[in-house]
Amino acid sequence: MAAPFRLGLIQMAPEKTVADSLEKAAARVAEAGRAGANVVCLPELFATPYFCRNQDHAAFDLAEPIPGPTTRAMADAAKKAGVVVVAPLFERRGPGCHQNSLAVLGPEGEHIGVYRKMHIPHDPGFEEKFYFAPGDLGFKAFDTPFGRVGTLICWDQWFPEAARATALRGALVLCYPTAIGWHPSEKAEYGEGQRDAWITVQRGHAIANGIYVAAVNRVGIEGGGAGYGETLEFWGSSFVADPSGRIVAQAGVAEEEIITAVIDPQVVETQRRHWPFLRDRRIDAYGDLCRLYGE
Repeated sequence: MAAPFRLGLIQMAPEKTVADSLEKAAARVAEAGRAGANVVCLPELFATPYFCRNQDHAAFDLAEPIPGPTTRAMADAAKKAGVVVVAPLFERRGPGCHQNSLAVLGPEGEHIGVYRKMHIPHDPGFEEKFYFAPGDLGFKAFDTPFGRVGTLICWDQWFPEAARATALRGALVLCYPTAIGWHPSEKAEYGEGQRDAWITVQRGHAIANGIYVAAVNRVGIEGGGAGYGETLEFWGSSFVADPSGRIVAQAGVAEEEIITAVIDPQVVETQRRHWPFLRDRRIDAYGDLCRLYGE
């Protein structure tokens, strides 16, 4: 059985420029490596503002290809620290075609693979359908030198089908780079319930699939001035849940932090032996899952 490895989550806010954000992220990757992390995951769209707060054609200038500046900088950071880096970015496929993506970069600076966000939200302050085509690569799990890592992005985390499909590809951990927060006008009434629902649904994915789940969120307030629309307060709270749904590491709501947790294949094995949900699936009876509601 594969050896345990340590996962690091970098909860951070972007800097004023992409170059400064990349420099900051590289320093955090190095710090996570010194703390013992073997695989390091950054938040969704970590190098830019969360530009999806409104619809602005000028924001497409933030997009870049793969390979490009972000993947090159994070591959260099991965190699220097001897770690795997999960690096989300705004991907430019071509004129008028963009996606919300991540690249998995290995400890020799190698390009391991790409995942493109499958579920694209459209809500006030989260105008992602304006910017992103839905993912075209399906659900992915990547073999790294330390273990098999599944990757999903933010809105994907509300869908049990996405977690199950990725778990079935042999992932030991589901990593969810995230950009989720409060509308300040709603925080007093709905805020704690929204954050609790976000944590609870992902703990449920951990339990239902007998797998580790890691969510790494942005932090800080974006908006309230020029550019990119509505104000959002990202609620941090990055966490790792073990295969029983127990939270084994969690960051605060407002601070930039690095948290780490051990991903142990033996814990996955033991959990699934005792709660063999994957064994008892009725794959012969799930055809209706490919229908819209009410058909």
